[in-house]
Amino acid sequence: MSKEQSLPLQRVYQWEHERAHDVYLTQPMEGGAVRDYTWAQAVGEARRMAAYLKAKGWEPGTRIGILSKNCAWWIMSDLAIWMAGYVSVPLYPTLTAESVRQVLDHSEAKACFIGKLDEWPQMKSGVPDSVHCISFPASPKNDYATWDDIVKKTAPIEGNPTRAADELATIIYTSGTTGMPKGVMHSFNTFSVAASTVADSFDITPNERMLSHLPLSHVAERWAIEAGSFYCGFRIFFAESLDTFARDLRSAKPTVFATVPRLWTKFQQGVFAKMPKKRLDFLFSLPLLGGVFKKKILKAVGFEHTRFAMGGAAPMPPSLINWYRSLGLELLEAYGMTENFGMSHGSMPGEGRVGYVGKPWPGVECKLSEIGEVLVRSPSNMLGYFREPEKTREVLSEDGWLKTGDLGAFDEAGRLRITGRAKEIFKTSKGKYVAPAPIESKLSALSAIEALCVAGANYGQPCALVMLAPDAAKQDRASLTAQLKAQLETVNATLDPHEQLDFLVVVKDNWTVENGFITPTLKIKRNVVEAAYGPFLEAWYKHRQPVIWQE
Repeated sequence: MSKEQSLPLQRVYQWEHERAHDVYLTQPMEGGAVRDYTWAQAVGEARRMAAYLKAKGWEPGTRIGILSKNCAWWIMSDLAIWMAGYVSVPLYPTLTAESVRQVLDHSEAKACFIGKLDEWPQMKSGVPDSVHCISFPASPKNDYATWDDIVKKTAPIEGNPTRAADELATIIYTSGTTGMPKGVMHSFNTFSVAASTVADSFDITPNERMLSHLPLSHVAERWAIEAGSFYCGFRIFFAESLDTFARDLRSAKPTVFATVPRLWTKFQQGVFAKMPKKRLDFLFSLPLLGGVFKKKILKAVGFEHTRFAMGGAAPMPPSLINWYRSLGLELLEAYGMTENFGMSHGSMPGEGRVGYVGKPWPGVECKLSEIGEVLVRSPSNMLGYFREPEKTREVLSEDGWLKTGDLGAFDEAGRLRITGRAKEIFKTSKGKYVAPAPIESKLSALSAIEALCVAGANYGQPCALVMLAPDAAKQDRASLTAQLKAQLETVNATLDPHEQLDFLVVVKDNWTVENGFITPTLKIKRNVVEAAYGPFLEAWYKHRQPVIWQE
């Protein structure tokens, strides 16, 4: 296959012809019904929307936003934007009105698709009046032109419009754990290279079934689900909501599944809620019956057909990986960032090492700087930050090396272990440096812990702020205190003296995307957590207790 033939639009036209009547997108509708789009139908609607957009007469490369939860029209609108000669700008569906306006203003968007949104009344004021809006069928009530009306009234765009490999395809704004998100520019070549690399490495075929559930505005889902489907031609199922996620997963029966560590933990907690871990361990140990029982658990969750599964975006606790492996599901770790379209490192089946994110993908180079920062040169590295040449030069060298901001180390086989964030490392009052991420990974092995943040800059020893899992929060406080104390002692025994935690604080708040404590991809916003609890730290240090409950 030539480089040109592997580009997203060219591949999509191929599937439109070769798999015209095969289902491409399965969209949940109201009342538990679903709506299937074949390749011919999906690309056909995208062609009509592309003609509508092109008729607006905007100059080539005009930016167009997509503000929606994942759905079939998200994919189709992205294709329509590209066919029309424009650039897509995804926005997280959980952004505040202020953040929506920041992205739309900074990208200079002329139009925006409005789709599935839970908080549209609070977000609407963030969309400037000058932006032309188009409403998806699943969007909240509004007065915008609708997708269905436009598709019904507009003739398809003529021919098979294509875009050059080095053309700007999309601007992905980072989820912003700190400060104003930056607009990461990626070309069509990025989509092609990233998708083909994983497809070839894992033998991905058109027969795969994928469940889209992480935000398509995030690079991981954009790569694995959208770009992957364009290149390989597989079927995509969409999760309707968090309430229906378990049902959607069982319905999709994915053959390949990737998600963030927090969701892998939630799946495990769901199993433990139905049967205690000690009881499960006993059943697993039974000859013959143990294997049958493990298969039943995988089937109950929806993983009976899953060939392999992946986790990334945050450290994976080794105990969590080992638990899934004990079920017969090899949970592979991967590593990447928005700036390289997620394509940096990955673990291959049978070659993974717990705690390591694997080796560089084919075509990717990696080395460590003098301070141990991971540097990556990838064919899918960004073109740069939109309208931010100085910030681009800060992280991307002239010879193509990207500064990731992560600290790492290699093992004898060349597998990479992420040891922390260069900017997250803090100094105690004793002058010692502490890297939070490895400590957090060890603590999170306790299933009662949903999320946590190691803090303590300028104090004698670090401490940890802990949010309990929903089921754990219902348990007896004395029992939970004992569990947390035991976990603290276990972890401290593995740490250097200056890293050992003085205490754990069980916070009373629930950290959510909505209240700003975590990003849309479920990463802790460390600066927000530290700002919220920093004023209490001095008093907590004076308590001299291993486990403190915030009242």
